[in-house]
Amino acid sequence: MNCTLERSIEHYANQTPHKAAVIFGGEALSYSCLWERIRQRARQLREAGLREGQPYVFTTTQDADFIVTYCAVHLCGAVSVPLESSTTKECQQQILDGLNGQDTLTSFNRNEMVNGQWSMVNGQRSMVNISDVLFTTGTTGNAKGVMISEEAWTANAENLTDRLGFTAELLFIVCGPLNHLGSLSKIYPTLTNGATLYIMSNLKDLGAFFSVFDLPFARFATFLVPSSIRMLLQFARSELSAVARKIDFVETGAAPISQSDMEQLCQTLPYSRLFNTYASTETGIVCSYEFSRYGCVPGLVGPPMKHSTVRIAEDGRVVCSGSTIMSGYVGSPQASAQVLMEGEVYTSDFGIISPDGMLHLQGRGDDIINAGGYKVNPIEVENAASACPLIQDCICVPAPHPVLGTAPKLFYVPRQDQTVKPRLIADFLKGRLESYKIPLFYEATEAIKRTYNGKLDRKAYKD
Repeated sequence: MNCTLERSIEHYANQTPHKAAVIFGGEALSYSCLWERIRQRARQLREAGLREGQPYVFTTTQDADFIVTYCAVHLCGAVSVPLESSTTKECQQQILDGLNGQDTLTSFNRNEMVNGQWSMVNGQRSMVNISDVLFTTGTTGNAKGVMISEEAWTANAENLTDRLGFTAELLFIVCGPLNHLGSLSKIYPTLTNGATLYIMSNLKDLGAFFSVFDLPFARFATFLVPSSIRMLLQFARSELSAVARKIDFVETGAAPISQSDMEQLCQTLPYSRLFNTYASTETGIVCSYEFSRYGCVPGLVGPPMKHSTVRIAEDGRVVCSGSTIMSGYVGSPQASAQVLMEGEVYTSDFGIISPDGMLHLQGRGDDIINAGGYKVNPIEVENAASACPLIQDCICVPAPHPVLGTAPKLFYVPRQDQTVKPRLIADFLKGRLESYKIPLFYEATEAIKRTYNGKLDRKAYKD
């Protein structure tokens, strides 16, 4: 039965029954109330026919009801499949039919490291040792269901607790969608340590975000994608500075954060611990680096955590192993075999490991721009350009060139609706980048396109 998280909630329901477990929309739910609702929902699901190992598809709500359903599914021994809140009933049914299909639910050989497999339960296909299936688009744009075991969630929680320092006194603020690893992974260390989770729908209402710090808690923490950090620094830096002494730590990840934004965040939150974390749905939570303590270095994500191991393959790709990695892609043994080999996940990220064991990311292979034979990492260009005082946001992508074949192009958002001539940006980049890395094309735009989790949406700019 997949219920390590649930056992923790039950434990605190007995030890600290009146303590707030989840706060949302101005309402607090104690550990005892949360546990009772989970048990109640589990009974309802069993009565409705949910059985051990079966997938349960549902849409995400940014409130305590999501946690109730999510944990109740595990309490039934079933597999949680949370989807985007906007997912239609028809799409939900298609996914459920696919998960229950005889042809779709095929097992694969995970080379002596099988955490997830299929068996027959009451005449139906059933997943064994799988806690969740999280859907991610990955680098191809095709939706893939990543199977995550209970062992992986436990290891993720211990990695975060050990490196970031989750304690019972903490109020952790979640601002992102709970059906994705970035936010979902924070439920585990928060509730398994007897702390309190504060759930927000998003970060669009900055006033609502800062009102959380009026609550009577000694320590606050949150996870923010780099685009949210930039928004806070640009539009609410004084408000962020005003609550600086209350913030224990801020974790960022899911996308690269620029050196300029790291430095500004350190200046704004001089009393906080600030972390840059390397993670993905396939690898789990792998590395984290405290840049507020050791220095702001773009792409530096620190040493592996206690349950993780990292190495660099011969082609330069980052390879991850350990207890946090996925069990494979559901119903896709071929796709699984391309990524998961002999208990290791081969990522699309390129990097190096320094002599002191620190992982330095150097971009993704499919993002590198070939400009006349020179390799240009767009992240490096974006880091340099983001420090320009004329620019609010930017993205570097390849563009056709009559001689070079392709050349870097910079889409940029001018700061404060100003008209910014490309020559001014190019002049700023001289001396900060090698000449071949300076974009040859520029285009002003109202906003930079991003994915649901704050990553730059490079696919949207492809011709």
